[in-house]
Amino acid sequence: MKKNLETICVQGGWKPKNGEPRVLPIYQSTTFKYSSTEEMADLFDLKADGYFYTRLANPTNDAVAAKINELEGGVGCVLTSSGQAANFYAIFNICQAGDHFITSNTIYGGTFNLFGVTLKKLGIDCTFIDPDWSDEQIEAAFQPNTKCFFGETISNPGGNVFDIERFAKMAHKHGVPLIVDNTFATPINCRPFEWGCDIVTHSTTKYMDGHATQVGGAVIDSGNFDWEAYADKFPGLTTPDESYHGLTYTKAFGKKAYVTKLVSQLMRDLGSIPAPQNCFLLNLGLETLHLRMPRHCENAQKVAEWLQANPKVAWVNYCGLPGNKYYDLAQKYLPNGSCGVIAFGLKGTREEAVRFMDALDFVAIVTHVADARTCVLHPASHTHRQLSDEQLREAGVAPDLIRLSVGIENVNDIIADLEQAMQKI
Repeated sequence: MKKNLETICVQGGWKPKNGEPRVLPIYQSTTFKYSSTEEMADLFDLKADGYFYTRLANPTNDAVAAKINELEGGVGCVLTSSGQAANFYAIFNICQAGDHFITSNTIYGGTFNLFGVTLKKLGIDCTFIDPDWSDEQIEAAFQPNTKCFFGETISNPGGNVFDIERFAKMAHKHGVPLIVDNTFATPINCRPFEWGCDIVTHSTTKYMDGHATQVGGAVIDSGNFDWEAYADKFPGLTTPDESYHGLTYTKAFGKKAYVTKLVSQLMRDLGSIPAPQNCFLLNLGLETLHLRMPRHCENAQKVAEWLQANPKVAWVNYCGLPGNKYYDLAQKYLPNGSCGVIAFGLKGTREEAVRFMDALDFVAIVTHVADARTCVLHPASHTHRQLSDEQLREAGVAPDLIRLSVGIENVNDIIADLEQAMQKI
């Protein structure tokens, strides 16, 4: 039976048998018992499914991964200890020293640093492109050793909308997959696989959890990219893995080759797993995701309209505003709403932006974003402070940019708090 997203949020992943807990339990165990050496050996050789060590698989984690996979419409999902780990694994699973990939330059500052600095230390190079460039300009960035293209459905913190279908076609033209971070939109408002994307990542810390109680990430594979068609580009998937007795992932696991390799190689060796307790908390958040996202979007739309009409506001970027640069793309990819995050700038200096934020009452200054509580951040001073002014401009982060994450409180109270703070600048 094919279920709607609302039902998957509540019922997906965990299917208890007679006498089992109705609510997903926490399997708080590092290890699992077997009766024979052969049974354990088959698990280590990837000949059988089962649990033997939580670094590779855990029933609580797997149930939540199955729910997220069903929400996105993939063939497999792997949970990680953070969104940063998810993006690292998604790239590192198909890139190695000497390889190259392309990424949008408007991505989250932490990911920008991961790609532009840390991965270079591992011998993996990347080219940052402006998604507003022409096809010819972007295609010039592809190289013989390019292995993937990366972008965010809605960029953090700028709020730009990524043209998924356009870049999927471009990536496929050059024989590489498109990876999209779908954190801000969530599968409630956008399912990138339906537009040609091949792999989706999430920081489950954000809307999926929705309550700022756990840090986590997810990598979901559509199963649609034909790795064998470009076997020379992806030897890690299409040639024998000597650490598993010569097993070839594409031949042994078909459409699940990518996620199987991610677990059996990267999680085995690097171990960025989420705790079962964290996955339990994440699952509670997922059960109300379909209820929270419309409220976030409804509130954000009203706040964005109020900001746009405020004489102390210099500019507002929210794709739900008619006339916004990304309005048409949002109507295509996000017809039911985008997210609760608004980017805007005040007239005046950076110091006035700081005074505005310091004067807020219940709207809190926090590093976090995208949970039930309204919060605010000045990226140039906080999340993106490791970037130079030139890099800030390249990433679409203006010095005056304020990131406002609109929560699910009463919208009149949110606006009242913003208004009283603006009266003090």
